[in-house]
Amino acid sequence: MSQILFKNANVLDPRWTEARGGYEVLVEGERIKEVSAKPIKAANARVVDCGKRTLMPGLIDCHVHVFLSEVNIRNLENVPLTLMTARAADLMKGMIDRGFTTVRDTGGADWGIKTAVDTGLIAGPRLFISGRAIGPTGGHSDSRRRTDQGAPCGCCNAMVYAMAVADGPDEVRKTVREQMRQGADQVKIMCSGGVASPYDPLDSLQFSEAEIAAATDEAKNFGRYVLAHAYTPEAITRAVSNGVRTIEHGNLIDDKSARLLKSKKGYMIANLVTYFVMKERAAQFGMTADMLAKNDIVLEGALRSLEICKKAGVKVGYGSDLLGQLQVEQSREFLFRAEVLKPLEIIRQATVVGAEILRQEGQLGIIEPGAYADLIVVDGDPLKKLELFLDQGKHLPAIMKAGKFHKNALM
Repeated sequence: MSQILFKNANVLDPRWTEARGGYEVLVEGERIKEVSAKPIKAANARVVDCGKRTLMPGLIDCHVHVFLSEVNIRNLENVPLTLMTARAADLMKGMIDRGFTTVRDTGGADWGIKTAVDTGLIAGPRLFISGRAIGPTGGHSDSRRRTDQGAPCGCCNAMVYAMAVADGPDEVRKTVREQMRQGADQVKIMCSGGVASPYDPLDSLQFSEAEIAAATDEAKNFGRYVLAHAYTPEAITRAVSNGVRTIEHGNLIDDKSARLLKSKKGYMIANLVTYFVMKERAAQFGMTADMLAKNDIVLEGALRSLEICKKAGVKVGYGSDLLGQLQVEQSREFLFRAEVLKPLEIIRQATVVGAEILRQEGQLGIIEPGAYADLIVVDGDPLKKLELFLDQGKHLPAIMKAGKFHKNALM
């Protein structure tokens, strides 16, 4: 089995408080075999001299949409699956170019695109898929116009392919089962209104308690879990009280709902960058005034939500949730979080906490023997300069996923 030896590295395992100099890391196959502060004996290994750069785990983004290639998602009505797939390939290459070796797609990506990445047909991060995002009639995942009486088929409409509507506990249970039959790693449901959907108020409560309970029960039966789109304390409380494991967005969370989330050992995946960037640029891509007004409401609570979660002890994962052409801004999330959090806290959110959310503890987000060799080399110390994650991977001379180089400018 082939071996690769990283030498002369400042290793940053996010569980530590700082990068440690003079380390060597031996990769064998797709796994890390040895980590040592002393020279590693591996006569047949291919040597990569890191030049005292930082060697750290690949980044994990727990909220992306590889199939949602339009900022105004209504435009996806005219996107066939062939074009959607081609666009997804380009978006995923951009993600791994930026050092994100793992992403959790929270609505849209299917087993086909996941298999294409896993088998090397498409360059991209390892994918954890949710299948179609599920919501009630008139909710955040209802893709119909008001003049539509029924949704068109998904074969020629990318928006329908990425979203599902279900009403009542039995229909929700059936739809959840279908996502898991289609290979979903987790299930996405809608519990409040959304910014990008035109007809539902932001503070609307969508799935009922019985519908949420049906989804979480079925996912648990299958060894999976449920994540919920939820902004308000009421939506968060309803979701968490009925078995939801991770809250997506959560911008308007309050102390009480944060304490509940903590007591249930749940997680929140914040997505600050999408709201800041939509305010800056979304109008030019067709996002309507009504949508942007809702964006202003959640933007106001974005940074405060991180403070509330930190106070309550809620673990927060790194998420971007960017749509279409705005996905190039994925790494700016680091800088927005830095308004509230320390660099090490943010890097942990994008590595070890992300691994916990994905149920991949000991496999991803760390540098130790037995973990996947998902590694990036950084031109400097990101604990001192988070901007090293910007510029589309310009400051990442080497990116490895599962023991294979996606990029290597060090040799």
